Amino acid sequence: MIDERMTVAVLGGGSFGTALASIAADNGYEVRQWLRDAALVESINEDHRNPCYLPDYEINSNVVASTELRWVLESATLVLVAIPSKAFAEVVRQARPWLNPDQILVSTTKGIQQDGFKLMSQILEDETGFSHVGVLSGPNLASEVAEKQLTATVIASHDPLTRSRVQAALGCDYFRVYASNDRYGVELGGALKNIYAIAAGMAASLGMGENTRSMLMTRALAEMSRFAVAQGANPMTFLGLAGVGDLIVTCSSQLSRNYRVGYALGQGKSLDEAVDALGQVAEGVNTVRLVREKAHEVGVYMPLAEGLFQVLFRGVPARDMAKLLMQGEQSSDVEFVLSREDVKQDQREQEE
Repeated sequence: MIDERMTVAVLGGGSFGTALASIAADNGYEVRQWLRDAALVESINEDHRNPCYLPDYEINSNVVASTELRWVLESATLVLVAIPSKAFAEVVRQARPWLNPDQILVSTTKGIQQDGFKLMSQILEDETGFSHVGVLSGPNLASEVAEKQLTATVIASHDPLTRSRVQAALGCDYFRVYASNDRYGVELGGALKNIYAIAAGMAASLGMGENTRSMLMTRALAEMSRFAVAQGANPMTFLGLAGVGDLIVTCSSQLSRNYRVGYALGQGKSLDEAVDALGQVAEGVNTVRLVREKAHEVGVYMPLAEGLFQVLFRGVPARDMAKLLMQGEQSSDVEFVLSREDVKQDQREQEE
């Protein structure tokens, strides 16, 4: 049921933010979208197209774009922040004078800020102090959302109002919005899976088969959940859309930016060459470094993240790293059924 009082603001002019803006407008809500680029604003308002990111997608004509933050935000009930992680905090600070505690703030960005190892919803909380904060995450390739292909996502928040308002604004016959109260787990899953999409792209480029892809994805899920639980997340979250669901799509699709970076690395290109060829932000590249450092700090075993770090930032050839990963420890399959410590103890007893 449409809440006629709710207006939606979208900060960001990328592919996912544009698709979400159009969905909300399709659902009958007033939608305002903020972009820095005046030419893009004109294109959205005049031609109802975003030629940079979704050139073939016809945006709902009720989406009105502007470069003026104040105008976009001052009447908004729901604010979707779709800004790359490196600029996320800066934009939130610029927006802060026109935000108020009654507004619902939702991050759609899958990344981690280097300073303080903060997720985007934590930045929203820190910068505003507001209570209606959430995160939208899941297997959501923006180009497929724009094509109205059947897609599901997760709105995660401790706040019931945030969950219900986002479901109302964005849920439709091709975009399903499921709810979770594990905001940290959902958001961390969305950030971590980008790491393993790079690994999957590298494996495909090196000619590795479906057995290898399956192994990579399953061990990635174990590594993601191990790290997240150490940070306070619920391991069951990783059985859902924002965990295994998002991992599957990013490790299987050539539409994934992180997968394409990994594929280029597997072809022997340098990191700079791979990123330049992409022409867009691949959040996983920065996430590899941040997660590897955090894993060392807190003592979490993450061999895939470590291997990717060596390839991306230490110049180790991808094929050599793949061989080294196969020589790592053989431990527990599902650690929440049989712990790694128990497997190690069994091995020690057999050696005595």
